[in-house]
Amino acid sequence: MRFLTSLLFFASLATAAEKPLNILFCFADDWGRYASEYAKHEKFPSPNQVVKTPNIDRIAREGALFSRAYVNAPSCTPCRSALNSGRYFFNCGRAAILNGAVWDPAIPSFALTLKDKGFHIGKAFKVWSPGEPGDAPFGGQAHAYQKAGGRFNNFSEEVTKMVAAGKPLEEAKNELYAEVRGNFDDFLKARPKGAPFLFWHGPTNVHRKWVKGSGEALWGIKPDDLKGKLPKHLPDVPEFREDFGSYLGEIQAFDAQVGVLVKRLEEEGELENTIIVISGDHGAPGFPGGKCNLYDFGVNVTLAIRWPGQPGGRYIEDFVNLMDLAPTFMEIGGAAIPPGVNGKSIVSLMKSGKSGKVEPERDYVITGRERHVSIAREGNLPYPQRALRKDGWLYIHNFKPERMPMGDYKLLTDTNTPPMKDMENETYVAFPDMDASPAKAWLIAHRNDSQYKWYFDYAFAKRPQEELYDLSKDPDATINIAAEPAFAAKKAEMAAELMAKLKAAGDPRVTQDPVPFELPPFTQDTKTGQQGKKKGKGKAKAE
Repeated sequence: MRFLTSLLFFASLATAAEKPLNILFCFADDWGRYASEYAKHEKFPSPNQVVKTPNIDRIAREGALFSRAYVNAPSCTPCRSALNSGRYFFNCGRAAILNGAVWDPAIPSFALTLKDKGFHIGKAFKVWSPGEPGDAPFGGQAHAYQKAGGRFNNFSEEVTKMVAAGKPLEEAKNELYAEVRGNFDDFLKARPKGAPFLFWHGPTNVHRKWVKGSGEALWGIKPDDLKGKLPKHLPDVPEFREDFGSYLGEIQAFDAQVGVLVKRLEEEGELENTIIVISGDHGAPGFPGGKCNLYDFGVNVTLAIRWPGQPGGRYIEDFVNLMDLAPTFMEIGGAAIPPGVNGKSIVSLMKSGKSGKVEPERDYVITGRERHVSIAREGNLPYPQRALRKDGWLYIHNFKPERMPMGDYKLLTDTNTPPMKDMENETYVAFPDMDASPAKAWLIAHRNDSQYKWYFDYAFAKRPQEELYDLSKDPDATINIAAEPAFAAKKAEMAAELMAKLKAAGDPRVTQDPVPFELPPFTQDTKTGQQGKKKGKGKAKAE
């Protein structure tokens, strides 16, 4: 009898060991590499010394914080296409662009793969959009848990409104956090007994727009707290500091939401059965060099992972592309990795228990973009770029340097500057691939001021076909050395490596002629349905 009891005991241990862990995935719009835990590892002034993210910091301290996590594309939909599928964004068909994106149901996604393996899956708000069908890689809205409310998606607007009506600030914040908890509660209640779960929390509050000055009003982040701490390519002026402070405030609001979910896991006794992954889909919106750019400010993002049973306090310097998360989640769930996946699971990296540079083959990432806003350029054309990021170096290839990187001037001319209010709130007024913002409006208004001309050109001017940056000396990538003879060999080396990798991955930009991204349906105007036309055969009007 004692022998049988022992067998049953060890059998139960084996079953427990084989049971997949739950996954909580918190993914914020437009959140770059900003969390206060990074300040401990930086040797230069940084906004990470100002922002306060205690809940994200906890996950990093009890798990791992990644210094070199990169999105595949600095634009919402293509980034999320790569993340959900594990494929390079350019291998996702019409999901490789933002406006006009269409999901191909033949492409496996990690969420639906886990569902097939018995996971209880659910999401709150944004997974994959804009695009059709909405949130398709997650089964659309079939697994949505968001009836408790989603006012936190407009956090600063909603809290400001409540405070103006007389509600105390902390009470107003907690009212929104209660909605986060309510959505997660509904998900947990619907969970079949014993089933592992995947929950995607995808708030959009860090995405524009937010209330001007809300960083100070709601979080006490004073503009001068950022003096001397902004990246080199951002003017260190009060207007930029105020706008960036409000950006950090929205990050702190996201951090508070993370805290709500982690506390709920603790209450349920599920914290030690759940892998927690926290990240964002690209860099800061409405700032030069951020969203829609291949500089680190646009593509390097926060990644913190807490993995039960693995040591904490780790700082990992391997290059990781967020498309690596799809095969990682599939492996966690015991699913086979489907054909066509370009990403590489980081399960072995997490289970190594090591910090620093762990797996030598993870020594680069490739990033890129095609079309963001549909009518940014005449003919509804993209701004095609690819980049190779390695230790200390960044090489960017701009395939169409004759085009405007952030889109055309639109209503802006030498003699006409649109009203500041319009430029702060309407993205399509000028350079539509950069979100409307007070920072953007200020820079455009000061474009003829000699001391700020460099900043304006950095943000909006045409770029050469090749860019090369020595990040060991120029960490903010502001000095293009591609044309300098002393770096000709390095440029040639990185250019050849990038093109070889793109060809091996089957990138249509370098393997197909004509390039599909230059033709309908990729050049369709999503507002009018009008198709862009090939250059040389007439151009469709963008507006």
